[in-house]
Amino acid sequence: MNKKLFLFICGLLPFITQAQQKIDNKTRPNIIFILTDDFTAQAWGVYGGILKDIVKNPNIDSLAKQGAILNNAFCTNSICTPSRAAILTGQYSNKNQVYTLDDALDPNRANIAKDLQHAGYQTAVFGKWHLKKKPSGFDDFKVLPGHGVYHNPTYLSKDNWNDNEEAGTPYKGYVDDITTQLSLDWLSQRSPDKPFFLMCHYKATHEPFDFADRFKDLYQGIEFPYPATFLDSGATTTGRSFEGQPLEELGNRYEQASTGPFWTSYPDLPFSTKGMSALDARKKIYQKLMKDYLRCVAGVDDNLGKIMRYLKTAKIDENTVIILASDQGYFLGEHNFMDKRLMYEESLRMPFVIRYPREIKAGSKINDMILNIDFAALFADYAGIKKPAYIQGESFRKNLAGDTPNNWRKSMYYRYWQHAPIRPAHLGVRDERYKLIYFYGQPLEMTGSDKKTTAPAWEFYDLQNDPMETHNAINDKQYTKEISRLKKKLIKLKAEAGDSDVNRPFFQQQLINESLVKK
Repeated sequence: MNKKLFLFICGLLPFITQAQQKIDNKTRPNIIFILTDDFTAQAWGVYGGILKDIVKNPNIDSLAKQGAILNNAFCTNSICTPSRAAILTGQYSNKNQVYTLDDALDPNRANIAKDLQHAGYQTAVFGKWHLKKKPSGFDDFKVLPGHGVYHNPTYLSKDNWNDNEEAGTPYKGYVDDITTQLSLDWLSQRSPDKPFFLMCHYKATHEPFDFADRFKDLYQGIEFPYPATFLDSGATTTGRSFEGQPLEELGNRYEQASTGPFWTSYPDLPFSTKGMSALDARKKIYQKLMKDYLRCVAGVDDNLGKIMRYLKTAKIDENTVIILASDQGYFLGEHNFMDKRLMYEESLRMPFVIRYPREIKAGSKINDMILNIDFAALFADYAGIKKPAYIQGESFRKNLAGDTPNNWRKSMYYRYWQHAPIRPAHLGVRDERYKLIYFYGQPLEMTGSDKKTTAPAWEFYDLQNDPMETHNAINDKQYTKEISRLKKKLIKLKAEAGDSDVNRPFFQQQLINESLVKK
């Protein structure tokens, strides 16, 4: 007789299964994924840079010393909503259908939270959601409507969810303090017999870079150093093919918010550069940005410390994977830019620190190329389930343990879809040394895009000789072979991502003209 059938007849199978589940749950780690917004690597301290001796992030420092830093983690579409969708689904934008800020993630679409839930994990998400539709795959959630606000925020839950994102009574206090407390309350009420998957999503450090009152005097009197590319002026200095979003645009926002109704409010207003020289005005804008931004960062570090202390006090820190990451990078004055979106390094790079003492050596630095579509595969791997077929990324659990697979990627595909003349839609390829970007300048009917097209343009950078991307070398004859090689690689990676543009005949012809698809 079959052993399971015999046990079932004897009435013992449910008890054996339950006992086995407890054994499995002791070996499967808990997972806490803390996601910040626009928290760029330049401001972490652990990534070095001009701010490393100024920023005070003791808890991030501690997390990094206890675990691993990813030096080459990249997003596949550097904008909030698409990146968050890529993290949850493990898919490129063209697969999960979240291309721009104005798109929503379909609750019926497969995502890693659903798979972990089905595998016996307790699941929850608190804080910034920004995917517009009701979260699915979570036992519990309280998420900010839209971007949320920094002070006295409201939250949407299972009890008051509506697609208009209209929430009820505000919570009193600073948003990320509240999100942290909601997360800790859920952790304290969870079942100790089952593993958990918690996504704690902070609003910081998104514009308007507001901060908790306890940090209002932090960095007082400091003049922050300027990035090496602070005086860039686009095409005249670098060969860049578009305007971008200069710091002066942020200055205009500060001044508009100082004088009348505006889309948001900034801390420490009023602000004015009236009567100042262009350079002095730019410097004043930069200094305000840095002071606000890093005070906002201080809240992230403080709340990370609360979670780390809880894990230690609850004696579950050794069997909990804890990750601190950002949905993309951000320009802090580099190239005289603000914002993100572009395939330049400051925007493309996703800071990512992970601690799991059972497997990850303390103080590790991982240089392998990791993408945000890989995160879901990693979570599945830790949960002991086979990678779901819908996930396009790969688990990097072996990489984190120091055993990088021989066939691990050496290049990546990127595409930013939300076109505007100052930051055209583009796609590109980056390998370990070179980067090739094609600014195709077409809205392609993407939501939130400007209908005004821009002339197609190519940019090419040698990241070894030009790590700050100050010289567009697309016309340098010494790189002819590399540019040709990367164009072929771009075609290949685009196809592997399933990004066919098959329903866009005009754009297909444009790609043919640029020798990016076969005639």
